[in-house]
Amino acid sequence: MTLRLAGKPLGPRAGDILVGQWTILPKQASNGPMVQRRFASSQSQRRPASTLQVQADAAPQTVSYPLSVIPLRVLLRSLLVATISSKPLLLHSSLWVMSILSKPNRGFLLNVDRNPILHGILKKTFYEQFCAGENAAETKATIKELKNMGFRGVIMTYAKETVFDHRTKTEQGLGVAALESKQAGKDLDPALFRCANIEAWRKGTMETVEQLEDGDYLAVKVTGAGPTVTEAFSKGELPPQQMIDAMDEIATRCKERKVRILVDAESQHFQTGIARLTLDLMRKFNRDGYAVVYNTYQAYLKKTPETLARHLSAALEEGFTLGLKVVRGAYMASDERSLILDTKQQTDDQYNGIAQGALKQNIGEFGSTKPWPSVNLFLASHNRDSVMSAHQLHKQRTAAGLPTVPVGFAQLHGMSDEVSFSLLQLKEADGTPEVYKCSTWGGMGECLAYLLRRAIENRDAVLRTTDEYNALKAEFGRRFRSAFSFSTQK
Repeated sequence: MTLRLAGKPLGPRAGDILVGQWTILPKQASNGPMVQRRFASSQSQRRPASTLQVQADAAPQTVSYPLSVIPLRVLLRSLLVATISSKPLLLHSSLWVMSILSKPNRGFLLNVDRNPILHGILKKTFYEQFCAGENAAETKATIKELKNMGFRGVIMTYAKETVFDHRTKTEQGLGVAALESKQAGKDLDPALFRCANIEAWRKGTMETVEQLEDGDYLAVKVTGAGPTVTEAFSKGELPPQQMIDAMDEIATRCKERKVRILVDAESQHFQTGIARLTLDLMRKFNRDGYAVVYNTYQAYLKKTPETLARHLSAALEEGFTLGLKVVRGAYMASDERSLILDTKQQTDDQYNGIAQGALKQNIGEFGSTKPWPSVNLFLASHNRDSVMSAHQLHKQRTAAGLPTVPVGFAQLHGMSDEVSFSLLQLKEADGTPEVYKCSTWGGMGECLAYLLRRAIENRDAVLRTTDEYNALKAEFGRRFRSAFSFSTQK
């Protein structure tokens, strides 16, 4: 089955200045600056360009600064990390160092959990930029700080995961390293140890659930449960019953606490089995139009439209709500290149097509020749155009009384803050848009694979990281000038 995906961003572009409910467009010729209304009326939806332009001759409005709510220490750390990420030489050097540190069985000098100097340097830079904490107390403090900044909630994940590298045909992760180290020199029953590995993952994930509150999300990396689980997933099969029972327990507790679950997409080597498990959980827990469990769809994969069509069909036929989380994709370094779309533009088009199609309740034959199933949408993206246009479309359809789906937005903790806080500035009385920050928690060693993937994402998104660096530098300059101006006036 082939889906026809369409829809292009209609929101503000990079370089536009946000002012309340308006966007100041760059000056054109001698006409002066124009002000563009972000959200059009229901009548304007019938026009090709769903925007309204007026001359900026009204009373001037105060320009707002999206990054002004970030504490100074966070701003300085973000600027340091953005400087590294936007400079190829610095970033490649950092990637090289982190790849060495992430290897198992490291000696004292290169062991981030044992070497206090190395631990301290990493913690005060990359770790605190992208991770919530090494223990429950640190994690809760980070969650509180994020919510105080205006976020609806957080998405939290336990750091343990396994990544399959198609080039070496090997799995890399703490579950694998733990199994190898425990079995080396000890006569253990592998099956029993692997069951203990699942149990350790279950306990860590349940501990994460207990740190979350009503409206928060739990992000689950199921490969963190170890080799018996990844072996099943690599064959496209369901995991051992112990893992199924663990996921059932986690989902039940999340439902009790009004916490939702985002099952993360992982290496394609495992993804078929992960999707089978996630759909079974949706069948059980996603009822009455409310999604407790979401599957993650990677827009950079060629097969995603076909996969989504199958899952929409299952939701329609079996009467459950499809939890639809859309990302661009984060495993380009480990997945086979032939599985991925050829260009970034194709990925952008596919992402926007899925997002806007869901908001219009019209993807392929669903919503046209076939009824639209129950869907809850979650858009995880650092692309400003994608999130702004999706929010604009959702607001337009809601105001016009047109059918749409519930939607939330998220960016990673420590990344794309300018996008996150620009969305927060649009918050209405009804609480929309709902904006979240996604983070992870766990020991430094446990989080290394996560940190390495964040660094690789920055390497592969040169334009975005440069924009982030410029935005952070501009905010720091604004604060410096403001402080200097204040001191000279005293």
